[in-house]
Amino acid sequence: SLGQHLFDAGYDVARLNLRDHGDSHHLNSGLFHSCRIAEVVGGVRELQRSHPGRRLCLAGFSLGGNFCLRVGVRARDAGIDVARIAAVCPVLDPEHTLTRLESGWALYREYFIWKWRRSLRKKREAWPEVYHSLEDIIELGNLTEMTHRLACGYGGFPSLPEYLRGYAVVGPVLEPLEALRDARVRIIAADDDPIIPAADLARIARPPTLQVTHTRHGGHCGFYEGASGPTWIEREILATFE
Repeated sequence: SLGQHLFDAGYDVARLNLRDHGDSHHLNSGLFHSCRIAEVVGGVRELQRSHPGRRLCLAGFSLGGNFCLRVGVRARDAGIDVARIAAVCPVLDPEHTLTRLESGWALYREYFIWKWRRSLRKKREAWPEVYHSLEDIIELGNLTEMTHRLACGYGGFPSLPEYLRGYAVVGPVLEPLEALRDARVRIIAADDDPIIPAADLARIARPPTLQVTHTRHGGHCGFYEGASGPTWIEREILATFE
């Protein structure tokens, strides 16, 4: 619904599916992993090249918010002129998020495992000659072990910690956002998010272009208010863009 509300406000809207998200499993033989930032940067750059003179605004939720922030970090070197970035409940420290998923509310964990199993089965159907041996991983019921097996066995990473550090945005990672002098970047997060620890917000760089909004309630990408029309978070994203 966010896309529809932005369209109604006069924006041209494009949705970028990360690899193996949406109906994209057949387009690339390589499996998705969260360090595949170069192809997302390339996609955003091509989107801007094909629409010259238009303001470029990016919005993403959860892992999508993490990708938006990392695109912003690389924007200047990639020749991308980004005007606004809104990242809602972005993954900050993947190691902490994985720990929360494993030890927290079972509903989240089972949901992610179910979605991941479905995605891996679609990948195997699209590329049976490459992924004929995925069943052992699909049958695992542990997110940490699934991540480790896929990142190291298929992603080429030497260890799970190195993979998780590869897409973390804590520490100095967000400092290059300062180079986006005419841009505004906003993180919106909730103190009661069950899988993104709010304490990790204290561990990110705070360049002048970055604004952080954290609410008392909202959960993980929830911010439910029980009203019809645009939700609070959709109104906040639109206000950020404008």
